[in-house]
Amino acid sequence: MKAIVVHQYGGPEVLKWEEYPDPVPGRGEVLVRVAAASVNPIDDKRRAGLTKDFYPIQFPGLIGIDMSGTVVKVGPGVVTFIEGNRVFAMADNTYAELCVVKADVLADVPVGLDLLQAAALPLVTVTGNQLMSATGVSADQTVFVIGAAGNVGRSAVFTAKSRGATVIAGVLKRQIDDAKTVGADQYLATDDDAALANLPLLDAVADAVGGRTAEKLMAKVKPGGVFASVIKTPQNAADYPSVKPVFVFSKFDRETLEFMAEAVRDGKLVIPISLKLPLSEAAKAQATVERGRVGKVLLVA
Repeated sequence: MKAIVVHQYGGPEVLKWEEYPDPVPGRGEVLVRVAAASVNPIDDKRRAGLTKDFYPIQFPGLIGIDMSGTVVKVGPGVVTFIEGNRVFAMADNTYAELCVVKADVLADVPVGLDLLQAAALPLVTVTGNQLMSATGVSADQTVFVIGAAGNVGRSAVFTAKSRGATVIAGVLKRQIDDAKTVGADQYLATDDDAALANLPLLDAVADAVGGRTAEKLMAKVKPGGVFASVIKTPQNAADYPSVKPVFVFSKFDRETLEFMAEAVRDGKLVIPISLKLPLSEAAKAQATVERGRVGKVLLVA
């Protein structure tokens, strides 16, 4: 098969389109012909060596987490999938024409959802859902989503609204008009210090960005409230002992993925795809993402 192969850590230029041995499904595994993979920040970090202490690349190796495709072959013990099934997942080594995935982390693409669109969803939608779940927010409560214009933020907003919560979407001033598709109740510019200062107390904050905004909003959480983040706990968290800080590391959950994918199919959640490139152009795709492009970038096999 052809794949994006990494021989050393570095910039996007280390991503090489080369021949690589075909993977073979073992017990409990499924071989998938990849239709598309999406580019995520974790992919850039792995390529650059920023995750080598806990998520290294065995050179020459592959990268990539999100994928969608069609089942080619199932390994021993797999009874839940057959050849021809349309599937998607958070997997590993997905920047390739073929990918082996454990059957217990694979999900069927919902009927009516485009196969390429499905590749954009696993990591960001599950992460956003789990981020909001960590806040414990419920109906009649108010939550502030930092980075609501991003795909994790959009997914968090949708999850909160599906639970009946009031959502304030925190975005940059230049993003407010474009962010109106996220479905929040209110929109606030996080680079407007006066607006942040005038915020009423919140039941919870869901943080998909981190940085100075996160530190400022620690002061806006009610006593007993929750500050959940997929980045890291704000440095000033110790100054607010009545607020519960929670760090969220995304974990695969089939039921959540299917729920979020059905919301996208039904138009209730929008995860914009801003660019589609051939898989062979992964270096260009990652360079584009690193420049801060909004929307998902897909690598089409």
